[in-house]
Parts: sequence; structure tokens; C-alpha cells
Amino acid sequence: MPDTTRLTEILTGLGMLGGEFRDELPARPGELRHVDDDTWASVVAAWDDPALRTLADAAFANGRFFLSASDALRGRRPLRVEWAGPRRAPGDEVAPVDLRIDHVFLVSCKYLSKITVNASPSHLFDRLLTGGHGRRSGGWYAVVAPSEFATLWQTARQWLDDRTLPAELSELTRDQRRALSKQLTARTWPPELAPAYESLCAAVAEESARRWQASIDSAGPGAAEAVLWRLLRVGSAPYYVLGSHGSERPLRLRVASPWDWRRAFQLRRFEVTPLPGGQPMVRWHAVVRDLAHGRDELTVEGHVEIRWSHGRFSGPPEAKVYLDTPFIDVPGYWALA
Repeated sequence: MPDTTRLTEILTGLGMLGGEFRDELPARPGELRHVDDDTWASVVAAWDDPALRTLADAAFANGRFFLSASDALRGRRPLRVEWAGPRRAPGDEVAPVDLRIDHVFLVSCKYLSKITVNASPSHLFDRLLTGGHGRRSGGWYAVVAPSEFATLWQTARQWLDDRTLPAELSELTRDQRRALSKQLTARTWPPELAPAYESLCAAVAEESARRWQASIDSAGPGAAEAVLWRLLRVGSAPYYVLGSHGSERPLRLRVASPWDWRRAFQLRRFEVTPLPGGQPMVRWHAVVRDLAHGRDELTVEGHVEIRWSHGRFSGPPEAKVYLDTPFIDVPGYWALA
């Protein structure tokens, strides 16, 4: 887990306990649970880093706001602030919980990130994010665009001019994959490989979108609504999002449960389409009716990037879901009062 993630999550929780810490952090409070000595030491070190001060101040301020907010703690100092830490979410957990307050309040910390889900492509496009996260498989490009993927590898193999590389990409060793990812680190592909990669991007985007739509259609009535909830991380219980977005503005939200969402909104359309670009991408777009205000054309949209997880030809592809609509405009994301 990056030091900035630890810093923002733990300082958000620390802010909920009140107090003012401008020059140095106090001793670790007893109310702050599941933070070991090494983790606390890394937070103290990050707190002293001038480059991280703005981020640290924002996290602490969000915790202080949560302590006083009428929708949250209402000035009641918590007895327990539990940090989830760098764990893999168990089961089919939807809410990305980083902090739990007094066994009741669930808080997600999101600082300068538009990513809502990071899953394997098959988990997203075939299983619609149900049944737990599972493990990433290595063959999505080969499954959805086998011809284009094979052409890219053969073109790359010739361009690299390395006789030790196998004819089949699946036969690469771990060391060879790592070496390849280091050789192909430039932002753009070499001109000799660019056309083959562009063909792969188009084929992967097209087939991923087709499979995603087919999975939604075959799942029956209500599937599109459930998929939208999972993309937005709408869970079985309400929770809170504290963080910052765009120019480090505060992000302080209460996220609806499905019960809340259906009382306030109605899904009219959910669409997925391939998206052209420098990597395989799929756009998702929802039109929602605001039942409280009678507006039919609330929209929420985002995109999915399907890319190698550890560099080109290295780790298995991952599907990163981005929310392109501003958080505060998303149906079911309400400003924390």
C-alpha cells in the first residue's frame, strides 16, 4: 500500500477524534485500532514531508468535518476508529470501506482518484462484478481478440530481434515478461508496432463491449440497474466517502443503499459502447430519472480501461472502471451536511 494511501486514510480517522496537530503528530491514540507500529511510523514520517502536507491537511480536515457533520457523528467523539488496512475485500463486498467508526459508520477514503472498481475483465464483463473479486486470469486479450493479439506478439518479436523469445506469448517466462515491460516503457508504441497495437485495441474494445452487453441481457430484468450500482459502489448499506477531487477540493459524500436509490431514482437506460483511444476502452452511460424532482435526463457515465497490470506483455490485463461524471452530480451521491 502506498504511503500516501496510508497517510490519508489514517489521518482521516485521526481527524474524527478531534484535536489540532500542526507541527507534529501526538502518540497514537488508543481509539485508533489495527494500526501497527511500522504503519504508524510511516504515517509520522509522511506527515513530516512538506510535499505531502497539503494532502495530509485535507485528510485531517475531512475527519474533523465528519466529527461535526449532522449527517455523521454530530460532535460525538468516537470510541473506536478501525482502519481496514491493505486487505483484499472478502466475499462480494461492494462498499470500498477503509474506516469503520464505532462499529456503525463505514467510510471510504478517496483522494484524487476517479477509479471506482479495479477487477479482472472476466469479472466485470462476464460475471458483472458478482461473486467476489477472484483472481485475474492472464488470457483476456487472447480470448477476445486472438488473431490481433497473435499478430502484435509476432510483430513485436521481430522488432525486438531476440532469438530467445518463444513463438507463443504464453510460453514467456516471468523474467522475460519483466524484461519486455522494461523495454517497452515509452508512452507511445514504436512506429513499427503501433498499427498492430491499434488493431488489438479496437478488437478488444469491440468484443469486450459486446460480451458485457450480452451478459447484462442474459441476466434478465434488473441486471442493468444492479451493474450500475456495482460500478458506483452502491452497497447494501449507506456509507460515506471522504477525500478530495479536482484541484484538491474536499469530497464529502453520503452514498445511497439500493433501497435509498430506488426511492429517489429510476434507471431508464444503461448503454455500453467501444471507445477509441490509445488502449482498449469501453464507455458506459446511464440515463436516470430523478423521482423527487421529475427530471428524466440525469446522466452518469464513465469508461473502462483494459490494460496490462504490470507493463506491456507482463502481468494479466485488468479492467479499471473510471467515473467521468463529477462525484457530486452522481445520482445517489449526496453532499454530507
